[in-house]
Amino acid sequence: MVSRRYAGRLIALATQHGKQQVLARPLRHGLGLTLRHAASVNTDRFGSFAGDQVRSADAPTTCRLKAEAALEALDLDLGIASEGSFGPHPAVPFLAMGQEWLVLVDRRDGFVITQPMLCSHTNFGSCTAADPESCASWLRQVAFPSHALMVRPHAGERADPLPWLAKGIHGAAELAQWMAVAVDLSPLGLAWLETDMRAHCNPTRMASIRRLAFRLVRRVGATCPACEAPGWGLVSTRAGLPCRACGLATELVQLEEFGCVACSHRRLLPRRDGLTAADPGHCPYCNP
Repeated sequence: MVSRRYAGRLIALATQHGKQQVLARPLRHGLGLTLRHAASVNTDRFGSFAGDQVRSADAPTTCRLKAEAALEALDLDLGIASEGSFGPHPAVPFLAMGQEWLVLVDRRDGFVITQPMLCSHTNFGSCTAADPESCASWLRQVAFPSHALMVRPHAGERADPLPWLAKGIHGAAELAQWMAVAVDLSPLGLAWLETDMRAHCNPTRMASIRRLAFRLVRRVGATCPACEAPGWGLVSTRAGLPCRACGLATELVQLEEFGCVACSHRRLLPRRDGLTAADPGHCPYCNP
């Protein structure tokens, strides 16, 4: 069912990486919105995955700034933007983890609705090698060539990495060519390879953004029980789930706090998966 609050309105999106391909349909079918691409906005000025432009604010703030730039560029009162970050899993460092955000800015009604999503399914990673043959297993692991790569010389003992030689590499011959150049320029004789996490170069990430779009649509359609503003949803969590064996508090989530984007109304509820006790393996007393 289409939310009547937004039906028929235009919404601006700033992206240089084709995200309109996965955002337009959920917004149209779920909220009745028509997406307009603010192609003139250079989103790299807010920060880039390659590190060429450092992100000056945190990811949710950057996402909001991009949405605001989009609506201003098209002279609309509704904007949306996507942002992501990737790195090692906080609890299992050898595993990669991503987090995506979508932010909807409604200047007409004064709402900012933010929807995050953790992504355990990601190909984010890096590798050093002298040629493609010596890193063949890693290339398969990161789904090359369907997922693109970036290449630069391995910097060795330098504090700052050397500049990227090429991004968006999809072909085996192209990869071999740029790796050879990187090896010649590297003090260690090695190329540094990294997954290109820009959405148009990474089908896995693009699929995550699509899933997040449906979550955002559901959140926008959920209204505050107190003031009926859109965007009612999870705003924070509280640890303390008791250990099943000894009853002491663990670091696992016990309660979820839901809140409104317009008023101060909050509700503290048990976690939605129904889990009421933690496995002793997570207990600092039973498993010190």
